[in-house]
Amino acid sequence: MRIAKRTLGLVAFAAALTLSGIAPALAADASGTVHTDSGAPLTVRSAPGTGASSVGTIADGTAVVIDCQTTGDTVTGKYGTSNIWDHVAAKGGYITDTYVYTGSDGRIAPDCTDVPPPPQATCSTSGLGDGKTCAEAVAYAKTRVHTTNIASYDGWCDRINAQNYGFSASGSETAYVHWTQIPAQYKHAGDQNVPAGGLAFFSNGGAGHTMISIGGGQFLSNDIHGAGTYTQTTISEIKSKWGQTYLGWSQPWFKVNH
Repeated sequence: MRIAKRTLGLVAFAAALTLSGIAPALAADASGTVHTDSGAPLTVRSAPGTGASSVGTIADGTAVVIDCQTTGDTVTGKYGTSNIWDHVAAKGGYITDTYVYTGSDGRIAPDCTDVPPPPQATCSTSGLGDGKTCAEAVAYAKTRVHTTNIASYDGWCDRINAQNYGFSASGSETAYVHWTQIPAQYKHAGDQNVPAGGLAFFSNGGAGHTMISIGGGQFLSNDIHGAGTYTQTTISEIKSKWGQTYLGWSQPWFKVNH
């Protein structure tokens, strides 16, 4: 779902064009303004995907010229959830449209050509010193699934993830604090394409929540199907059932080891 970026004037104008049989043209050099949730700069990437390499950043509040648009990884940002990516020629790369105010929820620029495919995100423990690999952590997490109330699972989402990777605790006070402590190079803000072993994070204005991906858009989470349980779920269920805001996913970085 997108948060509406268009104005009533634009809607009325587009409707008038449609009724007259004239399709609104896409501007060769459309414009927008970068707005991030935290005020941090927006990463410009070499391809339309959160796993693509960074080619620079754009500061919050900066006006940009968008020469073309394309589809890529689905991202949840300030302006909702979308797979639209904007190409900014001045920066030589792509930015997710979910952090760009353009006045529209749809396309405003022509389709890009010769778009490099975004790399498939993978989970990696390289350089992190975790006790288990991503695959081993997922396999262990699956052995812990249960539908009864076990006190050591009730409210302990961040510790459960740490245990899956071979630690007794994460070293962070809460799931949300954990997210804020993770170095930027290990985080993929807003990206819902979480590889198996990746850790998804949420915020609710308090402790937040985190859970481990088992691949294919599925996760294992405590408490979502009853206090103290550990069961399979999705990002959408956490958002709708608990009203949590999805922050993004990270590689299995834990404060206890850094």
